[in-house]
Amino acid sequence: MSSEGQRRYRHRIAESVAVAAVPTEVFAYLDDHERLGAHMMQSSALMAGSAMAFSFDAAKGRALGSRIEMRGKVLGLSLTVSEIVTERDIPERKAWETRGSPRLLVIGAYRMGFEIAPEGAGCRLTVFIDYDLPDWPWRLLGLFAGRFYARWCVQSMARDAALAFAN
Repeated sequence: MSSEGQRRYRHRIAESVAVAAVPTEVFAYLDDHERLGAHMMQSSALMAGSAMAFSFDAAKGRALGSRIEMRGKVLGLSLTVSEIVTERDIPERKAWETRGSPRLLVIGAYRMGFEIAPEGAGCRLTVFIDYDLPDWPWRLLGLFAGRFYARWCVQSMARDAALAFAN
């Protein structure tokens, strides 16, 4: 999708880290959505003790147009989100965006991705999320917790990638 045709979101969070690996290695690592979203698949306080499960089309999120689904329960409420890969420029950039109406508590529709740029012997990784608040009745919760949750997501993804190549 060209930048002129991209949806505009009201909020943006980004996290940038140095990674001790070349861009092609980092892209290959992050191109695995189960690895990238590992923080969502584990029970944690930010997931209210719950976890999300991923399902994929045949391309497993590794192709333009590929579909990714997440499902789970938080505090007894069913959560679902459908994503589609909208950009995939190896080894520089990948982005995916929600489709339909995501059923989430603290953020609504979003566009998420990463950018990788060479830096010294390694690279600089930036993970970002552009998002809107959820629909009512969850909008108030989103005003309170959306930024915190979005920051946790991008920091987790960036930190996990940096740690994977630390040694």
